[in-house]
Amino acid sequence: MSNAPLPTLSIVGGTGDLGSGLARSWSRAGYSVILGSRSIERAQDAVALLKSDGFANVTGDANAAAAAKSDIVVIAVPFSNYETSLAEIKDAAKGKIVVTAVVPLVPPKVSVVQLPSAGSAALIAQSQLDPSSRVVGAFHNVGSQKLHAGGKADCDVLVFSDDPEARKEVMLLADAVSNRGIDGGALANSAAAEALTSVLIAINRKYKVKGAGITISGLT
Repeated sequence: MSNAPLPTLSIVGGTGDLGSGLARSWSRAGYSVILGSRSIERAQDAVALLKSDGFANVTGDANAAAAAKSDIVVIAVPFSNYETSLAEIKDAAKGKIVVTAVVPLVPPKVSVVQLPSAGSAALIAQSQLDPSSRVVGAFHNVGSQKLHAGGKADCDVLVFSDDPEARKEVMLLADAVSNRGIDGGALANSAAAEALTSVLIAINRKYKVKGAGITISGLT
C-alpha cells in the first residue's frame, strides 16, 4: 500500500448540496478539502457549519483561489454557472485533474434529457480548460442525502476520462463516497451518465423516493 499523502481537494461550488455532501465524505475519509464559492463569505459560512459538525480538515475560499491551492479540482456547480466557473479556474487548474460532476439540467424540464450541443458537460470542460488539465467526468448520479446523513451513497460511480491514470485516481475518490468507482472509459462516454441524471430524477418523482442511483452488475 502506498504511503503517499492524500491529495488536497477543492470543490468549486462546494457550498451547494452535492458539493458540501462530497466535502463531508472526503473529509471523513481523511482528505483535506477546500470549499470554493463565488462568495468567500458563503464559503466561510459553509466551512463554519462543517466545523461545527466536527470536520476539522475543511477550509473555504473563492473558487479560483481554492482551485489554486488544491491538487485535484472538483466542479459541482449548476449548469447555468458552469462556463463562468470554468473561466474562473482555467489558470489555476493547469496540469491538474479536474473532475466535473456537472449535469446539463435545463429547468423546468429537469426530468427530460437535454444534452448540450457540445455533447456533454465534460466535453465542454475539455474544450474550455487549458489542454494540460486532465478532465474527468464523475459523480453525476450521486444522491447527496446519505452523504449529509453520514453514510455513503448507495450506488456505483461511473468515472470517465481520456487519461487512464486520472480515472484511477478519481475512482479512489468515488470509493470514499459510494459503493465503488467504476471505470466508464473515455470522456465522451460521460454523456451517458449525465443524461441518466434526468432519468433518475424522473424515477425519484414517479416512485416518491430520494437518491435513486445505479449499480453495475456482473463485476466481482
